[in-house]
This record gives sequence, C-alpha cells and structure tokens, in this order.
Amino acid sequence: MEDVAKKAVGILDEFKAFAFKGNVVDLAVGVIIGGAFGKIVDSLVKNVIMPTVGCIIPGDQGYLGWKLVINGKDIPYGAFIGDVVNFLIVSFALFIFIVKFLGWVMRTKTAEAAAPPPPPAPTPTEHLLGEIRDLLKKK
Repeated sequence: MEDVAKKAVGILDEFKAFAFKGNVVDLAVGVIIGGAFGKIVDSLVKNVIMPTVGCIIPGDQGYLGWKLVINGKDIPYGAFIGDVVNFLIVSFALFIFIVKFLGWVMRTKTAEAAAPPPPPAPTPTEHLLGEIRDLLKKK
C-alpha cells in the first residue's frame, strides 16, 4: 500500500515539475493572450472592416447578406469573405509580431550565443611545432 502511495506522490511531483516549468506557463499565457487577441481582431473585422466594405458595395445586410441562390438554396459567400479577411488580418498581425518583433529579439540572442569564442593562444609547444612546420615547408 505504501508503494502505491509513493508512486502517486512521485507522479504528482513529476506533474508539478512539468506543469510549473517556465516554458509551460509561458505557453499557457501565450495561448490565453492569443485567444483574446483573436477575439479583438474578429470584432474589428466583423464590426468595422466588413460593414465598411458593405457600405461601399451595398447589400441587404451588409456583407452578411451577400449570397448566391442556386436552385432555391442560399450560399452565403459574404460570411466566408469576412472569415477570410479575419484570417488574413490575424495572420499578418502574428507575422509582424513573431517574425519581425520576436525574430529581432531572437536574432540578437542567437547571435550572441552563436558567436564562437576566440581561439586560445597557442602554447609554447604549439608555437614551436608551427615553426618546425614552416621550416619543413621551405625545404
């Protein structure tokens, strides 16, 4: 019975170590903020951009009223266009943030980390061997 309890506590400790690592918490925060950002962009597209487009190209209900009727069936392509515009705006904003902003931050960090350390100064033995090599090349 104690063996089972120890295993349960061990699994719980492993879970705590996994769940509360900085990367997992950062990922959770990123997902939450990304969801909120998606809602803001969705609202921008549905409430500002597409109604403005609907004013320019009139329809009964703005872009939501844009539909084809084939054999008595509606095909609401206006809603699809709104979703495509939403996707394009979200993907462009993420591109700007990830590639241009975070990419810049990551490039500076990786450039610092990737720079090879300078080679160590040659030891007296290596210096002597280099001189011997150079003399042998001359002969």
